[in-house]
Amino acid sequence: MIIVQNYNAVLIAFATMAAIPFHCSNNVSLFVSSFSMPIFTQQPAMQRTTPSKTDGVEIELPDFDELFGRIKEVSPLAAMAIDGKEGGFAVADQMYSSNLNWKKVEANSRRTVHKIEKIDNFQGLGCPIVRFRSSLEGPCVGMKFAEFIMNIDERSKWDPQILQVDEIYPIYDVDAANIAMDFKYGDCKRLGIGYCQTKSNPIVDGREQLTLCGIQDFTNKSCVIWGTELEEWHNHLFPQDITRHTRAKSHLFATTLQPTGPTSFDVEYILQLEVGGNLPNFL
Repeated sequence: MIIVQNYNAVLIAFATMAAIPFHCSNNVSLFVSSFSMPIFTQQPAMQRTTPSKTDGVEIELPDFDELFGRIKEVSPLAAMAIDGKEGGFAVADQMYSSNLNWKKVEANSRRTVHKIEKIDNFQGLGCPIVRFRSSLEGPCVGMKFAEFIMNIDERSKWDPQILQVDEIYPIYDVDAANIAMDFKYGDCKRLGIGYCQTKSNPIVDGREQLTLCGIQDFTNKSCVIWGTELEEWHNHLFPQDITRHTRAKSHLFATTLQPTGPTSFDVEYILQLEVGGNLPNFL
Protein backbone atom coordinates (compact mmCIF):
# COMPACT_ATOMS: atom_id res chain seq x y z
CA MET A 1 0.00 0.00 0.00
CA ILE A 2 2.87 2.41 0.77
CA ILE A 3 4.36 1.98 -2.68
CA VAL A 4 1.01 2.62 -4.39
CA GLN A 5 0.35 5.75 -2.35
CA ASN A 6 3.83 7.12 -3.03
CA TYR A 7 3.70 6.42 -6.75
CA ASN A 8 0.24 7.93 -7.08
CA ALA A 9 1.31 11.00 -5.12
CA VAL A 10 4.31 11.77 -7.29
CA LEU A 11 2.44 11.15 -10.56
CA ILE A 12 -0.43 13.38 -9.49
CA ALA A 13 2.13 16.04 -8.65
CA PHE A 14 3.89 15.60 -12.00
CA ALA A 15 0.58 15.91 -13.85
CA THR A 16 -0.41 19.00 -11.87
CA MET A 17 2.93 20.71 -12.32
CA ALA A 18 2.97 19.87 -16.03
CA ALA A 19 -0.13 22.05 -16.40
CA ILE A 20 1.86 25.15 -15.34
CA PRO A 21 2.29 27.53 -18.30
CA PHE A 22 5.97 27.25 -19.22
CA HIS A 23 6.57 30.31 -21.37
CA CYS A 24 8.86 29.61 -24.29
CA SER A 25 11.15 32.24 -25.83
CA ASN A 26 11.10 31.18 -29.46
CA ASN A 27 13.88 33.56 -30.52
CA VAL A 28 16.49 31.65 -28.54
CA SER A 29 17.22 27.97 -29.05
CA LEU A 30 19.71 25.67 -27.37
CA PHE A 31 21.43 22.85 -29.22
CA VAL A 32 23.59 20.26 -27.48
CA SER A 33 26.05 17.72 -28.80
CA SER A 34 24.11 14.57 -27.89
CA PHE A 35 21.27 15.67 -30.16
CA SER A 36 23.36 15.62 -33.34
CA MET A 37 21.88 12.54 -35.06
CA PRO A 38 18.29 11.48 -35.82
CA ILE A 39 16.80 8.77 -33.62
CA PHE A 40 15.01 7.10 -36.53
CA THR A 41 16.00 6.72 -40.19
CA GLN A 42 13.52 7.27 -43.02
CA GLN A 43 15.47 5.28 -45.62
CA PRO A 44 14.20 1.67 -45.38
CA ALA A 45 17.62 0.26 -46.30
CA MET A 46 19.15 1.99 -43.27
CA GLN A 47 16.46 1.00 -40.76
CA ARG A 48 16.91 -1.65 -38.13
CA THR A 49 13.61 -3.41 -37.53
CA THR A 50 12.38 -6.29 -35.42
CA PRO A 51 9.07 -8.18 -35.32
CA SER A 52 6.23 -7.21 -33.03
CA LYS A 53 3.79 -9.74 -31.59
CA THR A 54 1.40 -8.82 -34.40
CA ASP A 55 1.99 -10.69 -37.65
CA GLY A 56 3.28 -8.42 -40.39
CA VAL A 57 4.05 -5.45 -38.11
CA GLU A 58 7.72 -4.55 -37.74
CA ILE A 59 9.06 -2.14 -35.14
CA GLU A 60 11.77 0.25 -36.27
CA LEU A 61 14.38 0.33 -33.53
CA PRO A 62 15.93 3.71 -32.75
CA ASP A 63 19.58 4.64 -32.67
CA PHE A 64 19.92 3.64 -29.03
CA ASP A 65 23.25 5.42 -28.59
CA GLU A 66 21.62 8.66 -29.71
CA LEU A 67 18.48 8.06 -27.63
CA PHE A 68 20.25 7.30 -24.38
CA GLY A 69 22.85 9.96 -25.09
CA ARG A 70 20.03 12.49 -25.18
CA ILE A 71 18.52 11.16 -21.98
CA LYS A 72 21.88 11.27 -20.19
CA GLU A 73 22.47 14.83 -21.42
CA VAL A 74 19.32 16.18 -19.76
CA SER A 75 18.95 13.80 -16.78
CA PRO A 76 21.86 13.40 -14.35
CA LEU A 77 19.93 10.71 -12.49
CA ALA A 78 19.50 8.71 -15.70
CA ALA A 79 23.19 9.11 -16.47
CA MET A 80 23.99 7.73 -13.03
CA ALA A 81 21.67 4.76 -13.52
CA ILE A 82 22.97 3.95 -16.99
CA ASP A 83 26.59 4.16 -15.83
CA GLY A 84 25.88 1.87 -12.87
CA LYS A 85 26.65 4.46 -10.20
CA GLU A 86 24.91 4.81 -6.84
CA GLY A 87 23.51 7.81 -5.00
CA GLY A 88 20.79 10.41 -5.38
CA PHE A 89 20.41 13.88 -6.82
CA ALA A 90 23.31 15.48 -4.92
CA VAL A 91 25.78 12.86 -6.16
CA ALA A 92 24.34 12.87 -9.68
CA ASP A 93 24.60 16.65 -10.05
CA GLN A 94 28.20 16.55 -8.87
CA MET A 95 29.18 13.66 -11.14
CA TYR A 96 27.30 14.85 -14.22
CA SER A 97 27.65 18.60 -14.37
CA SER A 98 26.14 20.20 -17.45
CA ASN A 99 26.52 23.35 -19.50
CA LEU A 100 22.80 23.41 -20.16
CA ASN A 101 21.05 26.54 -18.94
CA TRP A 102 18.28 25.10 -16.78
CA LYS A 103 15.96 27.77 -15.40
CA LYS A 104 14.35 27.22 -12.02
CA VAL A 105 10.57 27.21 -12.18
CA GLU A 106 9.95 26.10 -8.60
CA ALA A 107 11.93 24.71 -5.67
CA ASN A 108 10.30 23.72 -2.38
CA SER A 109 11.69 20.88 -0.27
CA ARG A 110 8.30 20.40 1.42
CA ARG A 111 6.50 19.51 -1.81
CA THR A 112 6.24 16.03 -3.28
CA VAL A 113 7.83 17.38 -6.46
CA HIS A 114 10.49 19.51 -4.84
CA LYS A 115 12.19 20.97 -7.91
CA ILE A 116 11.06 21.95 -11.42
CA GLU A 117 13.37 23.30 -14.10
CA LYS A 118 13.05 24.03 -17.82
CA ILE A 119 14.95 25.04 -20.93
CA ASP A 120 12.98 27.15 -23.41
CA ASN A 121 12.79 26.24 -27.10
CA PHE A 122 15.08 23.27 -26.57
CA GLN A 123 16.71 22.13 -29.82
CA GLY A 124 14.78 24.82 -31.68
CA LEU A 125 11.57 22.79 -31.56
CA GLY A 126 9.46 25.65 -30.23
CA CYS A 127 8.64 23.96 -26.92
CA PRO A 128 10.50 23.73 -23.61
CA ILE A 129 12.02 20.65 -22.06
CA VAL A 130 10.96 20.34 -18.42
CA ARG A 131 12.60 18.44 -15.57
CA PHE A 132 10.78 17.40 -12.38
CA ARG A 133 12.41 15.93 -9.27
CA SER A 134 10.98 14.03 -6.30
CA SER A 135 12.36 11.98 -3.40
CA LEU A 136 10.18 9.17 -2.09
CA GLU A 137 10.05 6.61 0.69
CA GLY A 138 9.31 2.99 -0.20
CA PRO A 139 10.77 0.23 -2.35
CA CYS A 140 12.16 1.18 -5.76
CA VAL A 141 10.22 -1.00 -8.23
CA GLY A 142 10.48 0.33 -11.77
CA MET A 143 8.03 -2.06 -13.41
CA LYS A 144 5.35 -1.15 -10.86
CA PHE A 145 5.95 2.55 -11.41
CA ALA A 146 5.61 2.02 -15.15
CA GLU A 147 2.16 0.50 -14.66
CA PHE A 148 0.91 3.81 -13.33
CA ILE A 149 1.94 5.42 -16.64
CA MET A 150 1.10 2.68 -19.15
CA ASN A 151 -1.99 1.01 -17.68
CA ILE A 152 -5.23 2.88 -18.42
CA ASP A 153 -6.91 1.86 -15.16
CA GLU A 154 -3.97 3.15 -13.11
CA ARG A 155 -3.31 6.16 -15.33
CA SER A 156 -6.89 7.41 -15.08
CA LYS A 157 -6.55 7.64 -11.28
CA TRP A 158 -4.08 10.53 -11.55
CA ASP A 159 -4.50 11.84 -15.11
CA PRO A 160 -8.09 13.09 -15.64
CA GLN A 161 -7.40 14.01 -19.27
CA ILE A 162 -6.40 10.53 -20.41
CA LEU A 163 -8.90 8.73 -22.65
CA GLN A 164 -6.84 5.84 -23.95
CA VAL A 165 -3.34 4.50 -23.45
CA ASP A 166 -2.36 1.16 -24.88
CA GLU A 167 0.70 -0.79 -25.96
CA ILE A 168 -0.61 -1.69 -29.40
CA TYR A 169 2.51 -3.42 -30.76
CA PRO A 170 4.76 -5.01 -28.13
CA ILE A 171 8.09 -6.33 -29.35
CA TYR A 172 8.15 -10.06 -30.06
CA ASP A 173 11.41 -10.64 -28.18
CA VAL A 174 13.09 -8.06 -25.94
CA ASP A 175 16.40 -9.82 -26.50
CA ALA A 176 16.37 -8.27 -29.97
CA ALA A 177 16.37 -4.84 -28.32
CA ASN A 178 19.17 -5.81 -25.94
CA ILE A 179 21.27 -7.02 -28.86
CA ALA A 180 20.60 -3.80 -30.78
CA MET A 181 21.70 -1.87 -27.69
CA ASP A 182 24.87 -3.98 -27.56
CA PHE A 183 23.93 -4.65 -23.91
CA LYS A 184 25.19 -1.16 -22.97
CA TYR A 185 22.01 0.20 -21.40
CA GLY A 186 20.97 -2.26 -18.73
CA ASP A 187 18.40 -4.97 -19.36
CA CYS A 188 15.44 -4.07 -21.57
CA LYS A 189 12.41 -5.55 -19.81
CA ARG A 190 9.74 -4.12 -22.07
CA LEU A 191 9.57 -2.36 -25.43
CA GLY A 192 6.69 -1.55 -27.74
CA ILE A 193 4.73 0.98 -29.73
CA GLY A 194 2.11 2.79 -27.70
CA TYR A 195 -0.96 4.80 -28.60
CA CYS A 196 -2.26 7.55 -26.34
CA GLN A 197 -5.35 9.73 -26.67
CA THR A 198 -6.51 12.57 -24.43
CA LYS A 199 -10.01 13.92 -23.86
CA SER A 200 -11.35 17.09 -25.42
CA ASN A 201 -12.19 20.01 -23.16
CA PRO A 202 -13.59 23.55 -23.67
CA ILE A 203 -10.09 24.91 -24.34
CA VAL A 204 -8.51 22.26 -26.55
CA ASP A 205 -9.63 19.28 -28.58
CA GLY A 206 -8.30 15.82 -27.89
CA ARG A 207 -4.75 14.90 -28.82
CA GLU A 208 -3.18 11.62 -29.87
CA GLN A 209 0.35 10.26 -29.82
CA LEU A 210 2.23 7.32 -31.30
CA THR A 211 5.35 6.54 -29.32
CA LEU A 212 8.05 3.95 -28.92
CA CYS A 213 8.54 3.22 -25.23
CA GLY A 214 10.70 0.93 -23.16
CA ILE A 215 11.81 -0.01 -19.66
CA GLN A 216 15.45 -0.56 -18.73
CA ASP A 217 16.46 -2.25 -15.47
CA PHE A 218 19.96 -1.93 -14.02
CA THR A 219 21.99 -4.02 -11.61
CA ASN A 220 21.92 -1.33 -8.91
CA LYS A 221 18.09 -1.64 -8.79
CA SER A 222 17.59 1.60 -10.72
CA CYS A 223 15.25 1.87 -13.69
CA VAL A 224 14.76 4.15 -16.69
CA ILE A 225 11.33 4.32 -18.32
CA TRP A 226 11.73 6.06 -21.69
CA GLY A 227 9.76 7.09 -24.72
CA THR A 228 10.03 9.08 -27.94
CA GLU A 229 7.53 10.00 -30.62
CA LEU A 230 7.50 7.98 -33.82
CA GLU A 231 7.95 9.79 -37.14
CA GLU A 232 5.46 10.60 -39.89
CA TRP A 233 6.57 7.58 -41.93
CA HIS A 234 5.26 5.41 -39.08
CA ASN A 235 1.73 6.81 -39.36
CA HIS A 236 0.40 3.58 -40.87
CA LEU A 237 0.78 2.12 -37.36
CA PHE A 238 -1.95 4.33 -35.91
CA PRO A 239 -5.06 2.31 -34.95
CA GLN A 240 -7.21 2.07 -38.07
CA ASP A 241 -10.52 1.92 -36.17
CA ILE A 242 -10.04 5.27 -34.42
CA THR A 243 -10.70 8.69 -35.96
CA ARG A 244 -7.46 10.63 -36.25
CA HIS A 245 -7.00 13.58 -33.90
CA THR A 246 -4.59 16.48 -33.63
CA ARG A 247 -1.22 14.99 -32.91
CA ALA A 248 0.94 15.93 -29.95
CA LYS A 249 4.58 14.84 -29.89
CA SER A 250 6.73 13.80 -26.96
CA HIS A 251 10.13 14.50 -28.45
CA LEU A 252 11.75 12.99 -25.37
CA PHE A 253 10.38 11.36 -22.24
CA ALA A 254 12.25 9.65 -19.43
CA THR A 255 11.48 8.74 -15.84
CA THR A 256 14.42 7.50 -13.79
CA LEU A 257 14.11 5.77 -10.42
CA GLN A 258 17.36 5.59 -8.46
CA PRO A 259 17.60 3.96 -5.00
CA THR A 260 19.00 6.16 -2.24
CA GLY A 261 18.60 3.57 0.53
CA PRO A 262 16.90 0.25 1.31
CA THR A 263 13.47 1.91 1.32
CA SER A 264 13.96 5.25 -0.46
CA PHE A 265 14.60 6.47 -3.98
CA ASP A 266 14.83 9.60 -6.12
CA VAL A 267 12.72 10.14 -9.24
CA GLU A 268 13.62 12.40 -12.16
CA TYR A 269 11.01 13.01 -14.87
CA ILE A 270 12.01 14.60 -18.19
CA LEU A 271 9.51 15.69 -20.83
CA GLN A 272 9.63 17.75 -24.00
CA LEU A 273 6.09 17.89 -25.36
CA GLU A 274 4.89 19.64 -28.49
CA VAL A 275 1.14 20.03 -28.02
CA GLY A 276 0.32 20.35 -31.71
CA GLY A 277 -2.47 22.20 -33.46
CA ASN A 278 -2.73 25.97 -33.21
CA LEU A 279 -2.07 26.16 -29.48
CA PRO A 280 1.14 27.82 -28.31
CA ASN A 281 3.50 25.26 -26.83
CA PHE A 282 3.53 26.84 -23.37
CA LEU A 283 -0.09 25.71 -22.76
